[in-house]
Amino acid sequence: MHMNTLRAEIALVLPEMIGLRHHIHQHPELAFEEHATSDLVAERLAAWGYEVQRGLGGTGVVGRLRHGSGSRSIGIRADMDALPITEATGLAYASRHHGKMHACGHDGHTATLLAAARHLAQTRRFSGTLNLIFQPAEEGAGGAKRMVEDGLFQRFPCDAIFALHNAPGQALGTLGFRSGPALASADRVVIELRGKGGHAAMPHFSCDPIVAGSSIVMALQSIVARNIDPLASAVVTVGMFQAGTVNNVIPGTARLELSVRALDREVRKLLRQRIQDIAIAQATSLGVVAEVDYQEGYPVLVNTDAETAFAAQVATELVGPERVLLDRPAVMGSEDFAFMLEHRPGCYLFLGNGDGAGSCMVHNPGYDFNDAAMETGAAFWSLLAERYLA
Repeated sequence: MHMNTLRAEIALVLPEMIGLRHHIHQHPELAFEEHATSDLVAERLAAWGYEVQRGLGGTGVVGRLRHGSGSRSIGIRADMDALPITEATGLAYASRHHGKMHACGHDGHTATLLAAARHLAQTRRFSGTLNLIFQPAEEGAGGAKRMVEDGLFQRFPCDAIFALHNAPGQALGTLGFRSGPALASADRVVIELRGKGGHAAMPHFSCDPIVAGSSIVMALQSIVARNIDPLASAVVTVGMFQAGTVNNVIPGTARLELSVRALDREVRKLLRQRIQDIAIAQATSLGVVAEVDYQEGYPVLVNTDAETAFAAQVATELVGPERVLLDRPAVMGSEDFAFMLEHRPGCYLFLGNGDGAGSCMVHNPGYDFNDAAMETGAAFWSLLAERYLA
């Protein structure tokens, strides 16, 4: 099949899907609240001939389309949730719900996969099973983990799984790939310090949790500097330090909150051990008790070599080698598709959202998914499915 034919076919469904994207953008829903979005997705998939499963991971939707006698199965995932951000784009289709906004482009991810879903249902140039996974709660709430725990891969076996994210700053019409670790793990750590409060003028009667906390903050900086291989990547950020209310009283307690990230599973384990050891030892040395609550979040996202190479080969066929980024740098952000990749081989890739002067980073009140990126995304999903289920 000539790529111009595929693009022409995709072009026929784009106007409706862009309109649908604008509708979803106007009505953003937060994690596990994606009821209207799920309804819309399920209704469209059913109308196009997909078997539709509701309720996986709460508000998740899976559409399955079998065609021909092929035994292979592919899973393609899009996320549906918005963020608790007030939109400032001034667009005609801006969010109608104050304090909620599609500031990460999940409206675009959903509409792009629906465009491919419609095209694949119309053309059916594949033999095997297509599983389209519309996932809730990517933004920190772990919707992917919930779907896996609800039996996603038992009910919908997938030989390989794929997902994409739009990439502001990456040129339109380009697709970016990275084999191996591509996004970081993200853990949250809360350190509670219990000392002994007292009068600021008589510090010797107190055990100061502020001094202990300050000592811990500084000692934590030694982990990346001195415990992690210089060629590895790790982040230990103290984003919150709360203690005291007035200048002349030493408080009895203090609280620190950390964001901890790594691109390697062993490094992630080492970070956990060192943070716990340092917090307890520093506090103890100053007569203060430290309690460390280590909350493991999203794991390292690891793309498998064969599936990444296959997806990049399909991208090259679609857009040409000059528009494929084969060794895109890893990102210290995180993504819960990592949970799915712990169970199935696959690839998480990046779709150019544009690199013009107004190109805005995600999680920003001025961000918007670029409708012009949808054609490349939908054509890629369609061709990927056709080639995988050839």
